[in-house]
Amino acid sequence: MTQPVPMAEIWRGSLLESLHLGHAVVCDDSGQIVRSWGDPDAVIYPRSSSKMIQALPLITSGAAAKYGLSTEQLALACASHNGAHIHTDRVNDWLSQLGLDDDDFRCGPQEPADLPARDELIKNDASPCQVHNNCSGKHAGFLTLNQHLGAGPDYVEVDHPVQQACLTAFEEVTGMSSPGYGIDGCSAPNYATTVHGLARAMSWFASAADRSDRASAAAAELSAAMMLHPDLVAGETRACTNLMRAMGGKVAVKTGAEAVFIAIIPEKKLGVAVKIVDGATRASECAIAAILVGLGVLEADHPETRKYLNAPLLNRRGIDCGSLRPSAELRF
Repeated sequence: MTQPVPMAEIWRGSLLESLHLGHAVVCDDSGQIVRSWGDPDAVIYPRSSSKMIQALPLITSGAAAKYGLSTEQLALACASHNGAHIHTDRVNDWLSQLGLDDDDFRCGPQEPADLPARDELIKNDASPCQVHNNCSGKHAGFLTLNQHLGAGPDYVEVDHPVQQACLTAFEEVTGMSSPGYGIDGCSAPNYATTVHGLARAMSWFASAADRSDRASAAAAELSAAMMLHPDLVAGETRACTNLMRAMGGKVAVKTGAEAVFIAIIPEKKLGVAVKIVDGATRASECAIAAILVGLGVLEADHPETRKYLNAPLLNRRGIDCGSLRPSAELRF
């Protein structure tokens, strides 16, 4: 088994203070590995990086067309959002469209990452609702599919028709049977695959326009929605939103908990998957930025890129103390 390789470094002064190891794969439209680091066969949970896969049945089932879902709603179905009003207002409208309310969610409440939204709750002596959960858009998609299928209310159970549809889609696009699942932070099953399997799925999304089947059309629609609405996929200050904006809506990227990051690159028909083994998000952001620069789809000197690539480490007085850098192994 190939060991993880250095991917991101923290330098303070002249000393390498910390080192993050990981695995990464770039796949072409045939699912073959174009470039890899570490172990392509390392088994991982994609976590929220696989939300566009979980949203496939929403479209292929006919539910999205039945309810006339917009590109904004499709982007939210793929989102790990900040809980800002641009997210929660739209998700609440979606629930109303279904004739449902916050109690129908099964994702659990979460304090908003968006500071104005958080402060508003504090000032009003209010508690976060489930709609503030970063996964509420995905769960609105689950509820839409569930209503279309006429299934029971506990749509996050692994044997529920909604989750079985997600598993079928997941195994089809990764090209392998999942070895198992874990329960995600939002209570839905998260199916395991390899880093190669996840990159293969992203290359399948990236090349979707070349195919005419229903699932591929759904994949193209979801990728386009993400690239059209980067602010809904994550939010202000977030790497997903910042990097998609920096690439001018030509690439879809998505983070996942425990330092997973993917990229869908339609113009090159490439898919990318990154996993940092210690779970450090700062490292996965640095690694995905370095790979995107290496693939020629992200400008190294773009202001948003510099937040993650060779980023200065400032102390509380604003003094530059060091930097976050990609390791030599990631340089193309």
